[in-house]
Amino acid sequence: MMLIPEDTAAVGCYQISCPTLPLAIYREIAAHLRQVSGVEVDVLPQTSQKFDYHQSQIESLRIQCREATTLQDRKRVNQILAFYQDRYGELRIEN
Repeated sequence: MMLIPEDTAAVGCYQISCPTLPLAIYREIAAHLRQVSGVEVDVLPQTSQKFDYHQSQIESLRIQCREATTLQDRKRVNQILAFYQDRYGELRIEN
């Protein structure tokens, strides 16, 4: 399963979200992704003004793949994201 493009020429920024994913899991995903060379991750807080107990405190993760990110690094990012998607449900990805 490929969630982000594995083409190393495609330098890009991707936002990953799952509306019901808990804060702790977002932080766990971010910690795993930060271990991949050439990848930067930011945790973006929820911007909704309406409180919903079932909605995550986090709006999304912003993942940036730099030019130095190798094909192997991008595959590792996709493996990490696929693991969490299998465990917690569909992750939405925006470019």
